[in-house]
Amino acid sequence: MKARLFADENRKWWTLAAVSFGLFMIMLDNTIVNVALPSIQSSLHLKISELEWVVTGYALTFGALMLTGGKLADLMGRRLIFVAGLVIFTLSSLACGLAGSASVLIAARVVQGVGAALMNPATLSIITVTFPPRQRGTAIGIWAGVSALALAIGPLVGGLITEHINWNWIFFINVPVGALGILAAFTFIDESRDTSHEQRPDVPGLVTSALGLFALSYALIEANSYGWTSARILAAFAIAAVSLAAFVLLELHQRLPMLDLSLFRNRGFAGANAVMLLVGLAMFGVFFYVSLYVQQVLGYSPTQAGASFLPWTVLIILIAPRAGKLSDRIGPRPLVTFGMVVLAGSLFWFSQLGVSESFWSLLPGMLLGGVGMGVAMAPVTAAAMSSVRPDKAGVGSAVLNSMRQVGGSLGIAIMGAIVASGVSSGLAAGDTRQLAFLNGFHHALITAGVIALVGALIALATLQHARHREEAAAPAADFVEAA
Repeated sequence: MKARLFADENRKWWTLAAVSFGLFMIMLDNTIVNVALPSIQSSLHLKISELEWVVTGYALTFGALMLTGGKLADLMGRRLIFVAGLVIFTLSSLACGLAGSASVLIAARVVQGVGAALMNPATLSIITVTFPPRQRGTAIGIWAGVSALALAIGPLVGGLITEHINWNWIFFINVPVGALGILAAFTFIDESRDTSHEQRPDVPGLVTSALGLFALSYALIEANSYGWTSARILAAFAIAAVSLAAFVLLELHQRLPMLDLSLFRNRGFAGANAVMLLVGLAMFGVFFYVSLYVQQVLGYSPTQAGASFLPWTVLIILIAPRAGKLSDRIGPRPLVTFGMVVLAGSLFWFSQLGVSESFWSLLPGMLLGGVGMGVAMAPVTAAAMSSVRPDKAGVGSAVLNSMRQVGGSLGIAIMGAIVASGVSSGLAAGDTRQLAFLNGFHHALITAGVIALVGALIALATLQHARHREEAAAPAADFVEAA
């Protein structure tokens, strides 16, 4: 029985299990931390800007380094980079759990993002080279299911651990999973690399994009602390503008650019990525502040807060695959447009909530959010992937995922700036701290709703009405990751 289980013909399925270990940690970390934020803030005495950096630090490095992670995997070996990312992620998770101050926790979260950026592109590449075409769809479906499971149970698991053990254990849980993943990787994954063409990391592009995104996030998050017209904040905005402009110029003239800007000449690809960027801008900050709202204003326990997000995540899991299939028949435009409008409705609903709401007041917003994201995410991913040639599918997927992560990190910074401004004006007007928070919270959600509506207009104007290129079908994994 044991010999048959570990026979050569089954090795590829053990390979899938090994990469799924790493993938599960990455996706779990996207949702498990949010419910623990109030407990982390209370335990480490964090300012709201420091709490934003706990989430933004991870999302920013994840998004900024993802394209480089994919190139390194192709150049140096996919198993090597996957294991390197897994080691970094596991050790930094241990550091997060042991952190006793804001600076240590934020630094460890940034390093976690580096590990995730190395692991994530390698997982799908390993599956692609391991499975023959006739089994690849099944393998990617399992890969997608692992993503969905981690996303769905993250808030609830985070709430249970935070309430009944300690917030530190939302990070400690990664350590044994990571150790098993490292062991499984060396046991079951064969090394592979791309030898078809020259591979070289784009170091200038990486440095300028990372510096620009960090400076922009810093300016938005810290502006209310130092003043929007202070020399520090103005300098940060100037560094961001110069660095991002330099990044675009470098990518236009690099022989092997990190980001192939020629892809954006296709209106469908540019539109799909713009929508994904706006989803990140609108939604990451909302998840962050809704988690604070339900616990600090409504008085929910961490477990109750995690459970309150279940309608949202379960609907995404149920609807996204069906929306993807429907998009093959009618095209992505009507689905993405409808989904973004429904998502905007969810955000406007949350913007009307007060200080004494029940779960039943939250539920319509959660249901609308789940339907909106479930309907929009698979088709927008399909729209992006159908707009690139098959040989560019890897970089197209990486660009789309990077857009989501970068949009998310900037979304937390932008929503944080709006909330902080609303809190300041509310306190100046004599409101209690709770009412002042609600003032900023409502303004941020209205802004996020408008951003979602802009995404709907972009989808309507740029995405094709019906697809006619069968070879451009997007892998199922992409929409789950995007969700």
